[in-house]
Amino acid sequence: MPQNFYEIMSKRGFVEWCSHAEELGKKMEKEIVTGYVGFDPSADSLHVGNMVPIMGLAWLQKLGHRPIALAGGGTGLIGDPSGKIKERQLLSRDKVEYNVERIKRQLSLFLDFNCGENSAVLADNYDWLSKINFIEFLRDTGKYFPVSFLINREYVRNRIDDPEKTITFTELSYILMQAHDFDHMYNALDCSLQMGGNDQQVNIIGGIDLIRKRSGGQGYGITFSLLLSAGGQKFGKSEEGAVYLDPEKTSPYKFYQFWINTDDRDIERLHKIYSFASLEEIDSLIKNHEAHPELRGAQKILALETTARVHGEDIARRARDASMVLFGERDVRSASSELLDTLAAEIPTSDVAAPPIPLLDGLVASGGVSSKGEARRKIKEGGIYLNGERQSDDGRKITSDDLLPGGYAQLRVGKRDFRLLRFGR
Repeated sequence: MPQNFYEIMSKRGFVEWCSHAEELGKKMEKEIVTGYVGFDPSADSLHVGNMVPIMGLAWLQKLGHRPIALAGGGTGLIGDPSGKIKERQLLSRDKVEYNVERIKRQLSLFLDFNCGENSAVLADNYDWLSKINFIEFLRDTGKYFPVSFLINREYVRNRIDDPEKTITFTELSYILMQAHDFDHMYNALDCSLQMGGNDQQVNIIGGIDLIRKRSGGQGYGITFSLLLSAGGQKFGKSEEGAVYLDPEKTSPYKFYQFWINTDDRDIERLHKIYSFASLEEIDSLIKNHEAHPELRGAQKILALETTARVHGEDIARRARDASMVLFGERDVRSASSELLDTLAAEIPTSDVAAPPIPLLDGLVASGGVSSKGEARRKIKEGGIYLNGERQSDDGRKITSDDLLPGGYAQLRVGKRDFRLLRFGR
């Protein structure tokens, strides 16, 4: 039986705003509701911030309703101006098509497209927007939008009032296109709910109004809360920038580490949004975490779950094991060649000749020290480790007996500077 998505998601901290909330809640308890989220193909990969509306769709399906993931192949040719301080660069059709195909693959990781009555749908608004006659669009859609509605938005007013900035008719038309999307799917796909980030509230209202005026129907809207870290930063970025779902942009290891490094103050809220655990399960998890925060147990569970969902269980376990090796929770000598290959892509790795080689030469080759003199000094201070074992002999050689699977040897300089040597390649 379908469940009250609005009520459940409100309790989990997803919902910022909802139109006709009580009416929508009752409707969801009686029948399957179809809802959609649009995804802007301005880039060829989604990121962690996009996972909030994606999880909204996934939860919609989990609670018995029908999700539509809409790739903006048509609107992406214009670009959403919401919150932008200057006009976006227009993308070519080829670039938008490429981005759409990449994004579609990522969306399919979260939704079930073959589960019966509430199977997910993957749509592309280019399929209908590209067929619109301009005059018909102005008559059938544009006439329902007062100019005051279009310009009475903060980012529009700011750009109108600033002589160094402009806003074009193309950008103003975006809200009409998004409203047309909602009206089209309301009639063609029985879709009565649009969801999105809180910056989409006015766009969603535009669609609800268009459905009422053109179709005489009732649409609904839900926006998701902007997710900020405890430090007040927009969630989803690391020191290197945005954390992407594409492994070529953010490696599975770095993706896993992003969640491991979550602030304790954020971890409960993130479990409610990014996991499918019940609130009771999350409450128990957080109590255990608070008893032993140094173990980062809640972070590890969330990191493994999210990484597995995006990259697959085997890759997620490998990322976890690589993290455990680097942070001393697992002996590097037990690592497989595949795990060491994963580490080699993440930490400084140097190719050296076949063993034996002097330890001092290996340290210099690794870049962990600048000279043999510095290497000797650090060995004397007890700050050099080979395969996890502290070294005390500056005359030691790295021999074939020291090699790990795949021909590696691990060096550690001090507490956190990890390096790999790769022999004979």
